[in-house]
Amino acid sequence: MSDEDLIKEAREAFELAADAEAENRRDALDDLKFARLGEQWPAAMKRARELDGRPTLTINRLPAFIRQVVNDARQNKPAIAVHPVDSGADPETAEVFNGLIRHVEQSSDAEVAYDTALDFAVTGGFGYFRINTRYAADDGFDQDLVVERVANPFSIYGDPDSTAADSADWNSAFVVDSLPKTAFEARWKGADAVDWTADAYASLGAPWLEGERVMVAEWWRRERVEKTILALSDGQVIEEATYKAQKTMFDALGVSVVGQPRTVAGHKVTQRILTGGEVLETVDWAGKYIPIVPVYGEELFVDGRRRLRGLVRDAKDPQRMFNYWRTASTELVALAPKTPFIGRKGAFETDSAKWASANTESHAYIEYDGNDPPMRQPFAGPPAGALQEALNAADDMKAIMGLQDASLGARSNETSGRAIMARQREGDTSTFHYIDNLSRAIRHAGRIMLDLIPKVYATPRVVRVLGVDGQAKSVAAAPGGQAAAGQGGEALRKLGRIYDLGAGKYDLTVRSGPSFTSRREEAANQMIELMRAFPAAAPVIGDLLARNLDWPGADEIATRLAALLPPQAKGAAPEVEQAKQQLGQLAQALQAAKAEIAALKQDRAHEARKLQIEAFEAETNRLRALQR
Repeated sequence: MSDEDLIKEAREAFELAADAEAENRRDALDDLKFARLGEQWPAAMKRARELDGRPTLTINRLPAFIRQVVNDARQNKPAIAVHPVDSGADPETAEVFNGLIRHVEQSSDAEVAYDTALDFAVTGGFGYFRINTRYAADDGFDQDLVVERVANPFSIYGDPDSTAADSADWNSAFVVDSLPKTAFEARWKGADAVDWTADAYASLGAPWLEGERVMVAEWWRRERVEKTILALSDGQVIEEATYKAQKTMFDALGVSVVGQPRTVAGHKVTQRILTGGEVLETVDWAGKYIPIVPVYGEELFVDGRRRLRGLVRDAKDPQRMFNYWRTASTELVALAPKTPFIGRKGAFETDSAKWASANTESHAYIEYDGNDPPMRQPFAGPPAGALQEALNAADDMKAIMGLQDASLGARSNETSGRAIMARQREGDTSTFHYIDNLSRAIRHAGRIMLDLIPKVYATPRVVRVLGVDGQAKSVAAAPGGQAAAGQGGEALRKLGRIYDLGAGKYDLTVRSGPSFTSRREEAANQMIELMRAFPAAAPVIGDLLARNLDWPGADEIATRLAALLPPQAKGAAPEVEQAKQQLGQLAQALQAAKAEIAALKQDRAHEARKLQIEAFEAETNRLRALQR
C-alpha cells in the first residue's frame, strides 16, 4: 500500500477509536481535574461568589481515598510466575524466565509504570503501560525488554472492537503525542511537519498543542496471517522461516525435519509512525500482541459501548455538598455580627477608643462610666444545621466508595482489634477489583514478555536474572542450548548449563502479596514470637532468624550460628543418614556385581571361541588326512 492509502486507512481507524472513547475520555478528564486539581465548584457559581466577595472553600477528601487503594496495591505487588507446560519445557528454564522477567521489571522501573497506570484507573477509569525493546549497550546489537510507563493515558486510543479485559484481542491501537518542531526535524530529517490530527486533543482542551509543536501518531496494527511450521527430530516445533534462517546450526546439531509441514494461523504486528502527510517509520514487531496494556477501573458495556469508571465518579456530588456546607458554615460564622457590649447611655464615654476596638483587640483594662458595667451578649454558636449536612455528605462519600473510617486509619465506633480489622477488610473487599484488574494487566504483560523473550534473546548471550530475594546471577542462553564456537561460546560454557529459551511451551500466573522484604520481616517477627513461647527453639532456629534480619552482617552471623548447631539439626535424622550410607554401600556392591558378571560373560565368550577354534582345527586336520 502507498503512504497515501495507509494514512487514509489509519485516519479511518483513528476516527472510530476516538469516537468510541470520547465519552470515557471526557468523563475521565473531568474526574482527574475534580479529584486531583480540586476543580470542584461549577465555574459560573464560583465566578458569581467571587464577584460578591463570598468564599468558595474546597476541602478535597478524595485523594485520601485514592491513595488508600493505590498504596494498598503498592504493598501487595503482583508477581509473574512462569510454569512449564509441555515435554519441551522444564522447571529450570521456567525459573530462568522468572528471573529474566524480574530483571526486566527492576531495570526498567516497572513498579512506576504499574503504579501510574493503577492511579489513573482508580481516578478516571483507565490507565496504561507498555512493553518495548531497547539496545542493551550503545556499541552492540543485543536488545533487552523494558516496561515503560504511560504518563498521559489520554495519548492512547485502543481497539474499539475489543472486549477482552486485558487488551489481548487488540488489533489496532494509536499512541498520539506532540513533539517540538526542532526534535521532530532532528529525528526525521526532510519530513514535512504536518500534524496528525488535533481534533481529539482540542476537545479535551490541551494547551500544550499551542506553539511550535508537531503531532505524530504511532499506529499499531495486528493482522491475521498464515505461517508454516515444522516438526524437528529433537521434538521442537518451529516456523519454517526460523528453521531456514538457522539451518546451518540445526545441521551441525544433527537435527532434521520429520513429517510434513503444517500451515497454521498466526498474527503479525506492525508499528508505523505517521504524521498527517506521510509514513515516517515502519517496524515489524517481533511479538504477536500489541505491546500496550490497559489497566481498567470499573468496566461495563452499555448500548454496545464500553463504559469505564473510577472510584470518584459517584462521589463527586457528595464532595460538592461537603464543600458547599463547610463553606456555608464558615461564611455564617465569619459574617455573623460580633457580639456587642450593652450599657446605659454614657457608659462608654471614658476609654471610648478602647470600647470601639474591644471586639478586635486585647486591652489590659477598659474603664466605664456609671455604677453598672456594660454587659456582653452571648455568641449564638456555629450553625448546627450546616455542620450536620457537612457530616452527612462526608458519610455519603465513605458509603459510596466503601471505605469507612477504619480503612483510612481513623477512629470509628469499633473498639476491639478484631472489629477494626473486619471493617478494614470490608474496605479492601469493596475496592479489590482495582487491584485484581492490575493483576490481569500484569498477567498480560507477562504473556507479552513470554512471547518476546525467545525472539529478543535469540542469539547466544549472557543474561542477568534475579532471584525471589533480589540476588542477581548470570546464566547462558543460546538457541538449541548450544554455545557458538569461539571465545564467546567458551564464556557461555563457563557458566554451566546453556538454556534454550525458545524450546518448549510455558504458561504463567500472577500472585499478589507482600514483597520478599516484607515477608522476610514478617518471618523474623514470627520466629521471635516462637522463641518467646518456646525458648528451646532458639538454639535450633537462631541461624534462620539471623538470616531474615535486615542488618549488616546478618549472613555472617547466620553462618556462625549454623556452625554451633548439633549434628542432628544440621541435616537429616540419624536413621535417615544411616539409610543413605547403606544405600550407597548397596549401590557400590551392585556396580561390583555388574562388573563381575560382565567379566564372567567375557570369560565364557573366550571359552566358547576357543572351542570353536579347536573344532575348526580338528576339521582342517581331518580334511588334510583325507587328501593324503
